[in-house]
Amino acid sequence: MNKWLLAAFIVIPIVELWGILQIGDLIGGWTTFLVLILMGLVGSYLARAEGRKVWAEAQRQMQAGQIPGQTMLDGICVLVGGLLLLMPGFFSDIVGITLLFPLTRPFYRMYMLGWIEKRMRSGNFKIGRF
Repeated sequence: MNKWLLAAFIVIPIVELWGILQIGDLIGGWTTFLVLILMGLVGSYLARAEGRKVWAEAQRQMQAGQIPGQTMLDGICVLVGGLLLLMPGFFSDIVGITLLFPLTRPFYRMYMLGWIEKRMRSGNFKIGRF
């Protein structure tokens, strides 16, 4: 767990900063800044639109008496994708857009289902208070 925190707080921002500097050298500083702002705005719009779709689908499934399992995983993807698009950086934006885009979201959903299944089979999956 500690190595994941190390990666999240040290390695990822360094990689994002490196990417911003590289793109800045290619297209210029102000253009890079404007692209990052535009990505944040487009990402927030896309996250809001996809979030509404997922929420409506989950409500429809619950009213039909179904468990919205895949829809909940889609909701997690939309939430994480929206958060990644708020972070400055091109790599997080790319991952965030793929999490929000409905055609690529099933790949992430399959990965999450595999991770959950693996944890449940090993007995390491716990739901409760932290």
